[in-house]
Amino acid sequence: MNKFTGQNQFKFKVDTNWAKLPEGWTFKEVGGVGVDSQDRVYVFNRGEHPLIVFDREGNFLKSWGEGLYPRAHGVTMGPDDSIYLTDDGNHSVRKCNLNGDILMTLGSPGESSNFMSGKPFNRCTHVALDSNNGDIYVSDGYGNAKVHKYSPDGKLLFSWGESGTGPGEFNLVHNIATDRDGYVYVADRENHRVQVFDKNGNFETQWKNLHRPCGIFIDNQNTQICYIAELGATMAVNINYPNIGPRVVITDLKGNILEKLGNDTKTEVTEISDTLKIKIGPNPTEFTSPHTISVDSSGDIYVGEVSWTTSGQHLKPPREIKSFQKLIKL
Repeated sequence: MNKFTGQNQFKFKVDTNWAKLPEGWTFKEVGGVGVDSQDRVYVFNRGEHPLIVFDREGNFLKSWGEGLYPRAHGVTMGPDDSIYLTDDGNHSVRKCNLNGDILMTLGSPGESSNFMSGKPFNRCTHVALDSNNGDIYVSDGYGNAKVHKYSPDGKLLFSWGESGTGPGEFNLVHNIATDRDGYVYVADRENHRVQVFDKNGNFETQWKNLHRPCGIFIDNQNTQICYIAELGATMAVNINYPNIGPRVVITDLKGNILEKLGNDTKTEVTEISDTLKIKIGPNPTEFTSPHTISVDSSGDIYVGEVSWTTSGQHLKPPREIKSFQKLIKL
């Protein structure tokens, strides 16, 4: 069975069994993943143990956050090895230390703003940090169409965006990242694009060569390469279309595609209804629903998938599907 994907400088060996969970534990599915300065990996999942920490070899180190995070969605690592956890189920962002102690909270956990009110938060999705001054950007995407900018101490500075398809408008603000120069990259998922803004929220450009970009990570420590998780299609009419995912896409910071990972495989397709089908990628190099992505100091990629939401819960009987894998750079 082929366990390799990509080619040339972007060739990887896939390890689907990298995470060594304690007996009886599962992820259920993985909403977010981050890597700290020691290459420890933080898997933010929707199982009973929401934040699980592994060393670089996949050995279990600890878990925390039990009972606090009803719907794990995003992980962002701070420059001081703090960690920002975005939970769209309780409409909040928590900044924690690496032991799980809460240092700051954005939003009111359990309380949402009105749908499409533009006020923080209604099912916020992710956080990005300006490495130059510590400013915080929050994508507020499921029940709003906004990006909110905060000062490092949590003061709301301003917001931008509205529902729509034009420049600076959003159709599900799903993820967000920044580069070394402070530009802001927004995964505008259902508009099938990444939009780029300056730090004042002014539209700069857009990349329209993507399909449902779900997760975005820019390697600011090393290469300034961008890694994008594409969720893939679910409609019965297009689920078998080639070249639209589910997959991981690697680009430069102009949006030029350098490599596509997981796009060369055939996945099992199961019909749920006349209008809905699901893909299940059970084999190495195959994806079901890439949702989150991060990269360590060696260029290895960690991909989390929301495979329960998109697929597993619809099966008869329902079952958990592979939701996490490591792509080891060769």
